[in-house]
Amino acid sequence: MKKTGILNSDLAKLADDLGHTDRVCIGDLGLPVPSETQKIDLALKVGDPKFQEVLDVYLEHILVEKVILAEEIKTANPEQLTAILGKLDADVEVEYVSHEELKNRNKEVKAIIRTGENTPYSNIILQSGVIL
Repeated sequence: MKKTGILNSDLAKLADDLGHTDRVCIGDLGLPVPSETQKIDLALKVGDPKFQEVLDVYLEHILVEKVILAEEIKTANPEQLTAILGKLDADVEVEYVSHEELKNRNKEVKAIIRTGENTPYSNIILQSGVIL
C-alpha cells in the first residue's frame, strides 16, 4: 500500500501520465463535465473536499506553468481568487476567460477533478509545465 503522495488511484495515474502543456481542471460540485472528458469525482458531500484542499495536493505534485480562471471569479468570489493566486509560483501565467469559455475549454482537458466546493466560480484549468 502506498504510504505517501496522492492516494486516490485515478488522480495518481492522471498525475503520472501528464506531459508538458497537458491540462486538468479542478472544479466545484456544479461544473458540468463534457461527456468526452474523464471525471475524477472526489466529492463526498456539499463542501467536502474543499477546492483549496484539492488544489494544494495538486500543486504539491504537479509543475504548473499556466492557469485559466473564469473572469467572473474576480467579483463573485474574490476570496477564492486571492487564495488561488497566493498559491501560485510567481512565474505562472494567469489567463481569465468567461465562465462559458472555461466550460468550452473543458472539452480538451485530460480530466476534471470534481470537489465538493459550493462557492461560485471555484474552477481552474491547470496547464502542466516541464521539468528541465
